[in-house]
Amino acid sequence: MIYFETGSPEHDLRAADLREGLLTALRRLGDRRKVLAIPPDYTRFPSRAGELTEMVWEYYGESLTDILPALGTHSPMSDPQISHMFGKTPRSLFRDHDWRNDVLTLGYVPGEFVREVSEGAVDYPWPAQVNKLLVEGGFDLILSVGQVVPHEVVGMANYNKNIFVGTGGAEGINKSHFIGAAYGMEKMMGRADTPVRRIFNYASDHFAAHLPIVYVQTVVGLNRSGRLQTYGLFIGDDFSVFDKAARLSLEVNFEMVEKPLQKVVVWLDPSEFKSTWLGNKSIYRTRMALADGGELIVLAPALREFGEDREIDRLIRKYGYFGTPATLKATAENEELKNNLSAAAHLIHGSSEGRFSITYCPGKQKENLTRQEIESVGFHWADYDKMVASYNPEVLRDGFNTLPNGEEIYYISNPALGLWAFRDRFNL
Repeated sequence: MIYFETGSPEHDLRAADLREGLLTALRRLGDRRKVLAIPPDYTRFPSRAGELTEMVWEYYGESLTDILPALGTHSPMSDPQISHMFGKTPRSLFRDHDWRNDVLTLGYVPGEFVREVSEGAVDYPWPAQVNKLLVEGGFDLILSVGQVVPHEVVGMANYNKNIFVGTGGAEGINKSHFIGAAYGMEKMMGRADTPVRRIFNYASDHFAAHLPIVYVQTVVGLNRSGRLQTYGLFIGDDFSVFDKAARLSLEVNFEMVEKPLQKVVVWLDPSEFKSTWLGNKSIYRTRMALADGGELIVLAPALREFGEDREIDRLIRKYGYFGTPATLKATAENEELKNNLSAAAHLIHGSSEGRFSITYCPGKQKENLTRQEIESVGFHWADYDKMVASYNPEVLRDGFNTLPNGEEIYYISNPALGLWAFRDRFNL
């Protein structure tokens, strides 16, 4: 059922609009005595989910007893991040999700179904896992709050991904990531109906129907003037509400370029991107637009680690981003990768498969990754100060830029907000 919907490429929703839409939906839901909110973490700050969660707290008061950020494999949020994203929402309500320990398995999607929807890419049952708080907390409403935007693992982010990955367990996260990588992320990005989504939908229908989950979903992107714009708000409890948000996201978050891009420069905001685990969105989201032999330059002033999880960081350092054949071979030969398939999937996602070059430019603080570390995993390295002197984020505008020396580049200020493709590589 859809409790509220509004949105179009012309909409520009402000805080008052979000509040009116949210409260309309909550009133239609009726009185609730114990509520859990599941917003994204700080890596989805532009989603407006922080504001919406604060509005949920203002509406329900003491009935909102817990807030569980959908960390997935990400690091727990810091107090300054919580304050910045969630405003006056009490810190005492926030819980940290431990993806390795605090989970329950609701059931298994059959291996035959997984094999069928993945077109034979993988053949194993998939565990539907969630944080035990969802099952044991006694909630009569679980509000999953987040943003629908193109995504490399599932096609479009949010909806039940926020539950099965955001609050999921190691086995479920590992296997779902690997399904997407084995099937091929370029066949999925920007699509609502993908093998991984069908697996999540099966789990929702068969194992999670008893959980009182309602989805609060925004569609946010950069407009032509470079300002964040909220194009839609969709609230409901089934696939239809996600599908509508995904259709709008494809209109406003997707950029079709007329020719393959020879040089792309991506800026990684230091408040959001501190790892290649997140920063490689610069690769995922641009790979379908980059020309063969092209160059991707990633300006990453806060880059200090590869994985946000210590074990995944170690695996990335050991095996590197050397392409699908090398990663599949390493996975077949090493139990530690077999036991961490999300890391293996990430290694595949983070490689250009030799088709274009990837140059990371970390900052120069002592905690930043070094040239040796960057090059050891298969990336090129370049001096941050020299690159910023040539490609200054304060001067560049999103899209095509012609520099004083006549060089043409394509600039992206936030890779998490969109998907870019050359039309011959993307079939709608």
